[in-house]
Amino acid sequence: MAPAKNTICLWYDKDAEAAARFYAETFPDSRVTGVHRAPSDFPSGKAGDVLTVEFTVLGIPCIGLNGGPAFKQSEAFSFQISTEDQAETDRYWNAIVGNGGQESACGWCKDKWGLSWQITPRVLMEAMAAGGDEARRAFDAMMKMRKIDVAAIEAARRG
Repeated sequence: MAPAKNTICLWYDKDAEAAARFYAETFPDSRVTGVHRAPSDFPSGKAGDVLTVEFTVLGIPCIGLNGGPAFKQSEAFSFQISTEDQAETDRYWNAIVGNGGQESACGWCKDKWGLSWQITPRVLMEAMAAGGDEARRAFDAMMKMRKIDVAAIEAARRG
């Protein structure tokens, strides 16, 4: 199979394989497709250490690079995961936060490797797309949340 023309490269200190395996276990259409070891020593590792990991997250091709501690993840990059209901929202949120991650605001959380995730129910995106007072009410409700409460967003949409 030919490699993807565009692949997201994510920098990890040293745990790219563990992160990729967690994503593959957590999200559908996700898998680890290759683990590649360094052919010789490199600044943050030795020959034979895992250097890169090829994986997909919900069908999106990624490469995890064990580049060492020089660069950290930031909220400037996140995966936005669209969810259908509260149960799916809870499942992904709880998997990430419950595996050493941390909650943030407005549907954002970080996994234990520092990668940001937006766990975003479809109903919130639909409210924002509707515009006007409906979007304002949903947005105002969201601004008070950590994990998104689908019922509260639906109530805000109705006014």
